[in-house]
Amino acid sequence: MLFIADAGPEAGGGHMMRSLTLAEALSVRGAACAFLATPQGVPLLETFAPAMSRIEAAGSDRASLAAALAGQGFDALVFDHYHLARADHEALAGGRACLVIDDLADRPLGADVVLDSGPTRRPLDYTLLTDGDARLLLGPEFAPVRSRFAALRASSLARREGPVRKVLVTMGLSDVAGITSRVVDRLRPRLGDVGIDVVLGAQAQSLKALSRMATHDRRLRLHVDATDMATLLHDADFVISAAGSTVWEICTLGLPAAVVIVAGNQRPAAEALADRGAALVVDASDPGFEGALDRAIMRLVTDSAQRTHLSTSAASVCDGQGAGRAAQALLEAIGRKTPSL
Repeated sequence: MLFIADAGPEAGGGHMMRSLTLAEALSVRGAACAFLATPQGVPLLETFAPAMSRIEAAGSDRASLAAALAGQGFDALVFDHYHLARADHEALAGGRACLVIDDLADRPLGADVVLDSGPTRRPLDYTLLTDGDARLLLGPEFAPVRSRFAALRASSLARREGPVRKVLVTMGLSDVAGITSRVVDRLRPRLGDVGIDVVLGAQAQSLKALSRMATHDRRLRLHVDATDMATLLHDADFVISAAGSTVWEICTLGLPAAVVIVAGNQRPAAEALADRGAALVVDASDPGFEGALDRAIMRLVTDSAQRTHLSTSAASVCDGQGAGRAAQALLEAIGRKTPSL
């Protein structure tokens, strides 16, 4: 299996991380996986999957990707890349089975299998964007969540009582507009002696300021390019997170959360979680963002009944088994399709 996942300052690290999750599930089922890595994606692979096989491409456009693919043998392609559409998928797959991970439903897709874990997504959204025989894996039951989270689910749910002793902040590896520092600034005066774990990437805009802050605030502990998010989330009493793919990890562990919308494509899923009572949601682009975040923080700190409700509702959204379901669907698609070699 060959993966093509977007990465970089604009795309962030979410595409790469959920592709790695699906690759893990395929590997458990006996598939050999490799990544077609653009220059922006190489550092993420070196940090989070140093043993993963990779082919390096000069760029992320179709011509660069096709040049890197020349002479390579593979049975299927997995795309997680918003800037590639049907013509690109078909040209690069060359008749092989193809799975596309998406959450926009805004362009034609050349896919045998489409994976969109958005909680409000419907088959009708892809009717005009895919061939009639494309298999649609829609909703949080297919969300790619690493196996470590599912393994910790029961333990995490069992510890969702008691006072708040530790909070986790994870606003995405790319730290859009320094949002991590803004969140930590709102937290610090409202938590007393509660510990604050902060996850961010090595290139995050907030890293320098937070590193200075941590030298004189014993509550702060920074985790740069953290590789064990499951344990960090498991051990937290609530989390403040960007509304990206991390929300499915949060739901798997039943963690009370304030979810922050930092990109437009995150809004539908975040609002659906709010409607289900599975998270408190605030919008970073709202002029009243800081006040809304303050209120969410105080509800999470002071209201144990609120935390219990959020935990129960979140756990009902996602069970952490989605990557396995998606891996099986792709293997079945390969079995149905004769590659054009």
